[in-house]
Amino acid sequence: MDSSDVVVVGGGHNALVAATYLAKAGLSTLVVERLDHVGGAAVSASPFAGVPARLSRFSYLVSLLPDRIVADLGLRVELRSRAASSYTPWGEGGLLVERDPGPATEASFRALTGSDEAWRAWRRWYASLDTLAGVLAPTMLEPLLSRAEFARLAGPAWTPVFERPLGATLEELFPDDVVRGVVATDGLIGTHTSLKSPDLAANRCFLYHVIGNGTGEWRVPVGGMGAVTAELLRVASEAGVEIVTGAEVTRVSADGESGAVVFGGREVRARYVLAGVGPAVLDSLRGKEVVSRGEGCQLKVNMLLTRLPRLRSGVPAEVAFAGTFHLDESYDQLERAYAESAAGEVPTVLPGEMYCHSLTDPSILGPSLASHHTLTLFGLHLPAALFEGRNDTLRDSLVERYLAGLNRYLVDPIESCLAVDADGAPCIEARTPLDLEAELGMPRGNIFHGDLSWPFAETDAEVGAWGVETDVPNLFVCGAGARRGGGVSGLGGHNAAMAVLAYHRAR
Repeated sequence: MDSSDVVVVGGGHNALVAATYLAKAGLSTLVVERLDHVGGAAVSASPFAGVPARLSRFSYLVSLLPDRIVADLGLRVELRSRAASSYTPWGEGGLLVERDPGPATEASFRALTGSDEAWRAWRRWYASLDTLAGVLAPTMLEPLLSRAEFARLAGPAWTPVFERPLGATLEELFPDDVVRGVVATDGLIGTHTSLKSPDLAANRCFLYHVIGNGTGEWRVPVGGMGAVTAELLRVASEAGVEIVTGAEVTRVSADGESGAVVFGGREVRARYVLAGVGPAVLDSLRGKEVVSRGEGCQLKVNMLLTRLPRLRSGVPAEVAFAGTFHLDESYDQLERAYAESAAGEVPTVLPGEMYCHSLTDPSILGPSLASHHTLTLFGLHLPAALFEGRNDTLRDSLVERYLAGLNRYLVDPIESCLAVDADGAPCIEARTPLDLEAELGMPRGNIFHGDLSWPFAETDAEVGAWGVETDVPNLFVCGAGARRGGGVSGLGGHNAAMAVLAYHRAR
């Protein structure tokens, strides 16, 4: 029977982070991945036949990856700032937010709202979040703090971010519905909830979107998301990690002293087992009752364009699509879409957001595509249940409706800008939650592997732990389902590795 100090189930980016830390600490480490490649959702692909474009197919931006992990592992990655933060078309105009908001942003707020009140509220709100990010980000790489200690660090931001529904805070702070919506979307990416829900699911999602790496800035990985995974694979291999792909794990066991992982007719014994798969998948592999932990609620659409379309507002497309382009994401539209989808209906108005990777990083396009651009759309409030029994037809229908929604603000219909592949088909692909479940093994297509948790201890027993522990001392969660998980962050991988090393030293 084979053996290893550590076996990591799943080969996503967090799994590679954990494996590299452990191998560098001297533990023999094996990673087992079901697909024929590592990276999970953090990969690039060329989805259009005969077209040399490598798109970030699933995950597409990076905020939560700490500089400390990059330095610890020696990753050679470049994360580049976008030229603009966001643009929201509305009526005959819209709201432009610069990456470093200044006079143009102030004038845009005034033109949209008719006063300076929303602009002043915006500056105060984001100044408080900048302070919060700088204080809380370092705690993501340390043992869990108590709720009381976390509240002390958060200071004045504690009540509006951690104790009141995000919607209540936004309704109090901002008089304009569009401005409220622009802020609110950070609480809804990958999260199906009302902004007014007392369970504060939107607050938890919002928090992770605004504290990344101490700044909250969402940056573009140069070379696409696959470049990040390529670097993680390089450092893991150099550290001596053994990586097996194309091998589906069928059983996991652990008893506190040892563990075993079965895959491809092979059983490997281990002192420690780490799970980069979703907690629901781990339950199944252990033969336990599988508990639902929430479902995915997004539609991802990738496009390749021969040119960027012109906007009716006159705002240059190179500005509007450089950051986040908010489509039908006012506060009221977001709430209405949630209510309809929660009732089992496809939203009447589809909220979504887009950005153009190639404006910031043209390296993902081959030389023959020098004048082309990518466009990524992320649709909200589309839970997996809506797609049951009609995944293909609803996917196609939603794509058509999103394009029609975008066309309301364009001089050039987006269809006239789509490139075609070698077979003459338009260069556009879409992925639903059910597609993610089938292709990546994400239960119900949930990009966070379950509902997001607060990044602090919620019981006395958790204080000082790493948020990756399970009911068995030598079995750890290292993926997005960790207490501080979700997004391309490496946090789950780092914290699982630290938990293993602490337990290893204490044995």
